Amino acid sequence: MSVAHHIDIVQDKEPIRLFKSNFLEFFSHIHPAVIAVIWIPVMAYFLYVSIKNHLAGLTGGAFPFQIILGFPIGVFLWTLTEYVMHRFVFHFPPKTPKMKRITFLFHGVHHAQPMCKTRLVMPPAVSIPLAALFYGLFHLVIVKALGAPHWLPPVFAGFIGGYLWYDLTHYGTHHFKVRGRYYKWVKFNHMQHHFKCPDRRFGVSNTLWDFVFKTRPAE
Repeated sequence: MSVAHHIDIVQDKEPIRLFKSNFLEFFSHIHPAVIAVIWIPVMAYFLYVSIKNHLAGLTGGAFPFQIILGFPIGVFLWTLTEYVMHRFVFHFPPKTPKMKRITFLFHGVHHAQPMCKTRLVMPPAVSIPLAALFYGLFHLVIVKALGAPHWLPPVFAGFIGGYLWYDLTHYGTHHFKVRGRYYKWVKFNHMQHHFKCPDRRFGVSNTLWDFVFKTRPAE
């Protein structure tokens, strides 16, 4: 059962307080512009390294396959990561009061106050350690296991780009009047997740993996 099944929507416009400490409470609120300020330069840096490696002749080819293919591969890997984290981490069914507290801090508060503007993107206190963890994982697989070090920068740049797309899309689905058939569908899908089927429709920036893993209701 989804953690969201245990949470009622709070109508009060005042954000739910998560911590007694004002210091910790401050870092539980984040403006979406902060995400762009932090992660666009990171994505740009890894793209720069990719281009620099290619121009230096380190990639072993005249055509920049690593950049052209690596970036979309990274975005694709993010879409799967987004689905897995949303379904199995953010909606982990808690069995103890301590776990209920943790799941509420991670994601339950968003289901309790889905329109709270300052809790729609991932706080840097969470996203930065996660990014470091995934970079280490990518390094282990791409560099150590596959022996393809020059694929790491463009793939990780795409992964960060996918994360940016996800977080800003998430904010937009809650607070923007979206245009275009794709974004209207994404918004409809996510609002259904919040208000009708919190144990389904885990894709936020896309619905691919809901289709693959059959978590998109037939209706």
